[in-house]
Amino acid sequence: MGRIVLVCYEYWRWMRQAEHTLQSIRADLDIGSYSWACFKAQQAAEFATRALLRALGRPAFGHNLVALFNELAGLCPTTGGELRFCVGYLDKMCLTPRYPDALTEGVPYERYTEEEAAKA
Repeated sequence: MGRIVLVCYEYWRWMRQAEHTLQSIRADLDIGSYSWACFKAQQAAEFATRALLRALGRPAFGHNLVALFNELAGLCPTTGGELRFCVGYLDKMCLTPRYPDALTEGVPYERYTEEEAAKA
């Protein structure tokens, strides 16, 4: 088995951003901005996944959370199960919470609920 070299600086840069993004979700929940809370949950998961990939010296580009997670799961075979389900749910929160034309009618801030934000 090959030796794994961790790039800690990149890990911490991305993980700090993930943590900050998670903290900002609380304010969105308090004011009822559920669409932004959903989007930020996706972003926090993306940042954390990128942190792990970059720590392992892997490129981490794009916004497809499922693809990023699959790359990580390929490196860490025990990754999966319930986490894979969560990643699939969060991946759907990248575009629709932000863009009115991603919906057939209405605007994102009117369509997302507290329950969806809590789940995200």
